[in-house]
Amino acid sequence: MEVTPYLFFEGRCEEASAFYKKAVGAQVLMQMRFKEAPDQSGCPEGGAEKIMHMTMKIGDSLVQASDGRCSGTQGYQGFALSLTPANDADAEKYFKALSEGGQVQMPLTKTFFASKFGMLADRFGIMWMIYVKPA
Repeated sequence: MEVTPYLFFEGRCEEASAFYKKAVGAQVLMQMRFKEAPDQSGCPEGGAEKIMHMTMKIGDSLVQASDGRCSGTQGYQGFALSLTPANDADAEKYFKALSEGGQVQMPLTKTFFASKFGMLADRFGIMWMIYVKPA
């Protein structure tokens, strides 16, 4: 069994996938637009070109996403995506890229449990924890 995060970007999914490609090297493995569905009853008004379902690969993990109902209003609370880069240099690179246009919650720094740890909300409101495992 697997648990895969599924994110609803409420109309900004394509923008988000481009951002994650640049920031953390995400690869889009599959993408389907609402107009491709055999039943158009679930298509948000004016949303035929919006993304109904997408699967991205970030490192060794999968993240799924959608434009959802295209409401323009998103709210992410009570969770974070945890990214575990191989080393401090990669942690700094990813932290800087993900925080562009977002908000740093805890600066990336050495802690008692990691050589680097930090928390941020990216420009889409997704919380990220960057953590380098101790050697």
